[in-house]
Amino acid sequence: MKRADHIQSMIQGNDETTVSNQFLKLQWKFVCDQLSAQLGADIVKSWIEPLYVSHIDNDAVVILVPTEFMKERIEGHYIVYIKTFWSTLNPQIKSIILKLGLPQGVGDTHTKEDTIDDNDDSFDTILDPKYTFHNFVVGKPNELAYTAALRVAESNQIHFNPLFLYGGVGLGKTHLMHAIAWKIRECHPQRRVVYVSSEKFMYLFIRALRHKEIMSFKEQFRTVDVLMIDDIQFIGGKDNTQEEFFHTFNALVDQNKQIIVSADKSPSNLENIEERLKSRLGWGLVTDIHPTTYELRLSILEAKADQLNIIVPKEVKEFLAIKITSNIRELEGALNRIHAHTKFVGRSMTLDSAQDLLKDLIRSHDAKSSVEDIQKKVCEFFGIKLSDMLSSKRSQNLAKPRHVAMYLCKMVTTKSLPEIGKRFSGRDHTTVLHAVRKIEAMRNEDHEFSKDIDTLLRSLR
Repeated sequence: MKRADHIQSMIQGNDETTVSNQFLKLQWKFVCDQLSAQLGADIVKSWIEPLYVSHIDNDAVVILVPTEFMKERIEGHYIVYIKTFWSTLNPQIKSIILKLGLPQGVGDTHTKEDTIDDNDDSFDTILDPKYTFHNFVVGKPNELAYTAALRVAESNQIHFNPLFLYGGVGLGKTHLMHAIAWKIRECHPQRRVVYVSSEKFMYLFIRALRHKEIMSFKEQFRTVDVLMIDDIQFIGGKDNTQEEFFHTFNALVDQNKQIIVSADKSPSNLENIEERLKSRLGWGLVTDIHPTTYELRLSILEAKADQLNIIVPKEVKEFLAIKITSNIRELEGALNRIHAHTKFVGRSMTLDSAQDLLKDLIRSHDAKSSVEDIQKKVCEFFGIKLSDMLSSKRSQNLAKPRHVAMYLCKMVTTKSLPEIGKRFSGRDHTTVLHAVRKIEAMRNEDHEFSKDIDTLLRSLR
């Protein structure tokens, strides 16, 4: 009997609150195997193996994490995969809870942010083989970032320094960072490329201080040809680490070496980062990765289906593209969840089964539509800036999206017309009423426009 079938047979009739350690380890082993296949063995070794599965509390798996930085990394990058594979195997599992610490006998419990493993002095660059330019799906929201990243990777000259990529969680920053490193290795194998997360940079720096090896640390980072730092926002508030990175940055720029940085915000909006460092980070090309559009999400799902070598019905792809709008990682995780479920239970993939399987995920999305969410989604749909839509400009390319956003706020939220007007830079309630009536008239006259509004309504509801 296959492991998945064996585990599922054990699940039936079991009380999850009294699940045995052996049974729990068996489930965790299955999840780790799936994570290794999905994310790569290196990722699992670095980030998943140090975890300790404590117990199952009702419908939640409680996992202990040794450090705060590892906890933040897993929450930002891998927890959706853990939940997807575990809930696919055991539908009773609805959430994953991460807690700091390890039980006695498994390892020391560390809760301080500056805690590091003294044996973790690895300076190797671990890259995910799935994160290449070849399998990065390009669309309008990420086109500039993709083009800039590819140019930096292919060229032997420094066109902009640093290249600063920023965007929300799960939009493709880390994918592009890995793709750049892979491409440089391919085009310029003689160049020394170092890719580390900001927390890894800090780990190594603190270790060097502790063991009085700071000169060795400086030599390691200041003699590379390309330095890549992922998620730079995590050094916010860490003054000593920022000081060291600032001098490392200057040293590499003086040597005409390439620096590539990613973050969740633009340099000027990074929190608890020194102004002089913000200024340096904004020197080169700063490019953001916007939230995905409906068309890009469809393309991503099609590419993912090809990668998995599966046929996904059109209505299932459209359903996912409309409902899962937060980030690419969650979108792919939803498809993985559906695929794993159909594979394990031997059923065909249908819209009904997808809706039933993802109802907890969809419910969490449905509860998030606020005036701000609507404004952002409309701006994304029409390809305009939020600041422009909220401005006093009256050009047609801004007035139409503004009217659509007001109309959707009236349809989706419980806000009154005056309340909606206030959220649009203090506009009068009569302006909102005019917008609502105008959009209703346009829907009656233009069938295609009405379909666009329906698409937006479905994504918001």
